[in-house]
Amino acid sequence: MNQTKAYSAASATSRLASTKIQRRNPTEHDVQIEILFCGICHSDVHQVRNEWSTVMPTVYPIVPGHEIVGRVTKVGTAVTKYKPGDLAAVGCMVDSDGTCPHCKAGFEQFCANMTLTFNSPDKHLGGVTYGGYSESIVVDERFVLRVPSNLNLAGAAPLLCAGITTYSPLRRWGVTKGKKVGVVGLGGLGHMGVKLAHALGAHVVVFTTSPGKKDDALRLGANEVVVSRDANAMQKHAGSFDFILDAVSAHHDVNAFLNLIRPDGTLTLVGAPEKHLEVSAFSLLIGRRNFSGSIIGGIAETQEMLDFCGKHNITADVEIIPIQKVNEAYERLLKADVKYRFSIDMASLKSE
Repeated sequence: MNQTKAYSAASATSRLASTKIQRRNPTEHDVQIEILFCGICHSDVHQVRNEWSTVMPTVYPIVPGHEIVGRVTKVGTAVTKYKPGDLAAVGCMVDSDGTCPHCKAGFEQFCANMTLTFNSPDKHLGGVTYGGYSESIVVDERFVLRVPSNLNLAGAAPLLCAGITTYSPLRRWGVTKGKKVGVVGLGGLGHMGVKLAHALGAHVVVFTTSPGKKDDALRLGANEVVVSRDANAMQKHAGSFDFILDAVSAHHDVNAFLNLIRPDGTLTLVGAPEKHLEVSAFSLLIGRRNFSGSIIGGIAETQEMLDFCGKHNITADVEIIPIQKVNEAYERLLKADVKYRFSIDMASLKSE
């Protein structure tokens, strides 16, 4: 085993602080990665503070982080896809059983035995897995991804969650050139949805409660911006959307957006509101509309997304911070005081 520097939280009310954790020595199928950048996802905050206790209780100490970009430092004897020096990435998963119907279909994210990058049972060392707020990580090569060399690495890190979370439903529901697509909320997820939908050729409309975000939305690739509190502006779009991506994590009236969808169109929720959303039956029945949810994507689809982003030079808009400012970043994230994702420069961990 190897000791590596990391940042962890000891309880739901603790601040993240410097620590040391154990990483396994690479087995024959493993890839060891020096972590260069790690994005901060809202789910990191939820799990550090045990806010998903009924669904996914947190085991402490916790080392969060599942938007990982780095450089390969060592590979196992049976590894064929990677070599030392390669750029590599790790997202939300580090293992699955590989034998169930979901895994065989390329949907590892639905595997009952899927292992999350952090806070999942660690079959190698016992305890739970530790995430990307650390110097290095060791992962089975099946769950390691290639990073296009033209992408800015700090901006590429959030693609491993925010990127695939928005890309997967856009692809699943056939967003292509000529489609009319709405994106609800212009935050960490929403801004990626705008960039990706624009690159896919869609006519993109951003819905926001903040009029001040109009210029940013247009810069990111939106064709139109609608202030969702303006009933008249909303009504002008009634029944006209092929697809709407709802990236809002706060409680909101989802029916207001369902009513904008054309017959057989779809609204997919990727935000995770803490409270239940109330859905009117008639919002679905009238127009035979679809209301769905989506989380991340399989490994093959995640690689497809990275390659697509490489082709179109798409990365997240990030504010780069040292690891020592991670607690401040959490508080700012909760206030939506970031455009649009924090990316931790893990070189800052060397001074700990």
